[in-house]
Amino acid sequence: MRFRRTLLTLAATAAAALTLGATLPAHAQNYKSEYRMSLVVGTAFPWGKGGEIWANKVKEKTNGRINIKLYPGVSLIQGDQTREFSALRQGVIDMAIGSTINWSPQVKQLNLFSLPFLMPDYAAIDALTQGEVGKDIFKILETAGVVPLAWGENGYREITNSKHPIRTPADMKGLKIRVVGSPLFVETFTALGANPTQMSWADAQPALASGAVDGQENPMSIFTAAKLHTVGQKNLTMWGYVADPLVFVVNKEVWNSWTPADREAVRQAAIEAGKEEIAIARKGMVEPGQPLLKDIAALGVNIVQLTPAERDAFVKVTQPIVAKWKPQIGNALVDKAEKAIAARKK
Repeated sequence: MRFRRTLLTLAATAAAALTLGATLPAHAQNYKSEYRMSLVVGTAFPWGKGGEIWANKVKEKTNGRINIKLYPGVSLIQGDQTREFSALRQGVIDMAIGSTINWSPQVKQLNLFSLPFLMPDYAAIDALTQGEVGKDIFKILETAGVVPLAWGENGYREITNSKHPIRTPADMKGLKIRVVGSPLFVETFTALGANPTQMSWADAQPALASGAVDGQENPMSIFTAAKLHTVGQKNLTMWGYVADPLVFVVNKEVWNSWTPADREAVRQAAIEAGKEEIAIARKGMVEPGQPLLKDIAALGVNIVQLTPAERDAFVKVTQPIVAKWKPQIGNALVDKAEKAIAARKK
């Protein structure tokens, strides 16, 4: 009798275990112990800080079920930031906060944000990313094989060099300028008379320090965090020719492996982190007097603020580039972007 009761107890325990197993959330079986997030820069930069904020929020909102490790310097793809999107789509990377510039070789519509002088102010950026154009871009990214969740921002890319102040296109003649590996950037700087040199960000600072290149273009948050004034970049021109939105994305298979509740938690974490990251990226630039520029000037950097007429000279030279690239990006998408910017609230 005792033996029979023991068998019944064992059977009941086994049945309970099977029932528990059937009701366990997917993470008990399918979740990775760690997810890899690719970033171009570290947490000293607003971009990298955004990754840190997102990872922390995800861990908190999923009660530790989803743990993210940051891989700055695009170390998962040997430092080549233009390969990041392909690696993300293939599953080499689980998550990323990526630049529209770096992903444009694989998703041509992202070149929209790199059209010279398309977005004259922060309100113009917001009109695109937070409006219908932003939704269209997300649909395109979904079709391309990833899950986009939120927008971030690297910022307006201003030009610096070690030779002389830049006020006119003629001042750019012959300058060796480091640019990211994008054909649109190469064509833009060639049209302006410069000698564009493609290289990863990891290679850019040593090249600036050695004088292999004369200058570069990047947001001011990058300039200060990377201390570019210490590698000869003593001439800065504020021309706001392009801005650099960032996108918070997840690999599609990874996304589908999570429960609906955890997907929503990751999405909300991305949206919150994106808003915080944008505020960090714009800090010192949107306040009266642009205090970040005062800090940069105090480092011995000569800052040129172009007059509207001076800026128009650069716009005129680069218009043929815009005309050439518009059909490649999509005439309808560019037209929609231009209308959204024209109707923006300043």
